[in-house]
Amino acid sequence: MLHAEAKAKEKSSLAVEHAGMLYGLLGVCSFSLTLPSTRLIVDVLSPASAGLGRSLVAALLAAVLLAIRRVPFPRWTEIKQLFLVAAGVVFGFPFFSAWAMERVPASHGAIIIALLPLATAGAAAFFSGERPSRLYWLSSITACLTILGYAISSGMGALQWADLALLAAVLSAAIGYAVGGKLSRTLGSWQVISWALVLAFPFLVVPIAGPLLEELQQATWSTWLGFGYVSVISQFLAFFAWYHGLAIGGVAKVGQIQYVQPFLTMLASWLLLAESITAGGIIAALIVVLAVAKGRSAVVKTSR
Repeated sequence: MLHAEAKAKEKSSLAVEHAGMLYGLLGVCSFSLTLPSTRLIVDVLSPASAGLGRSLVAALLAAVLLAIRRVPFPRWTEIKQLFLVAAGVVFGFPFFSAWAMERVPASHGAIIIALLPLATAGAAAFFSGERPSRLYWLSSITACLTILGYAISSGMGALQWADLALLAAVLSAAIGYAVGGKLSRTLGSWQVISWALVLAFPFLVVPIAGPLLEELQQATWSTWLGFGYVSVISQFLAFFAWYHGLAIGGVAKVGQIQYVQPFLTMLASWLLLAESITAGGIIAALIVVLAVAKGRSAVVKTSR
């Protein structure tokens, strides 16, 4: 009897973990088009309008959704965490990545953004109480070194100001992911990103709304399409799946799926922007995917 119950509990736990990985993968696939879409629009929109303007539009959508669902206002302890989420994924990552995309190709940005899973795991250890095992860190470091090796062999090893901006974007997103993933366990995945956007709205509307509307008057259909994607998908809907996956599967473990994101981004850059894909990139992608598969079996301990 006890053995059957334990087996059923283990099976249920595996099902939840697999669901978390699937939701995480859906979020990553959605995020993988963010840099190419941003690269597409920064020829017309300024980095502030391209990065923070998308947060402004997403905040309006979030406000409508929260009003329709009549979601109660968060508690003060949750609001403090939501401001951290907003600082990371509503302000930091959108602005820094848009600034960088004005200066380097999206495929270049994909290499630096590949450091995000390692940064997310570190942020999770700090904010969420998660303690990845040695196997997890070994697989993470293997994937990280592979990506850096690919960057160096491709001639991208020298740091530029755009690279520093992308590193700032990585740090911002890691904090937003870790805090948001933890908060999603109690507040709900879509509620976290929605409230973060709404709380950020007063700080965005005055400096961003006017320039954004003026610049959009000069936009082509491709600019409108790219801006629509980063506003509705990248900044809003993708977080529904992503935070839900982090909440039920664990921030550090599900966060490892992000190692696939740079190569999906490179593929999208090739399709949308005609940026080249090299044999070295394909080999690096295979190594990274194998490292991620190994890392999935790593135990992640959560301190209570």
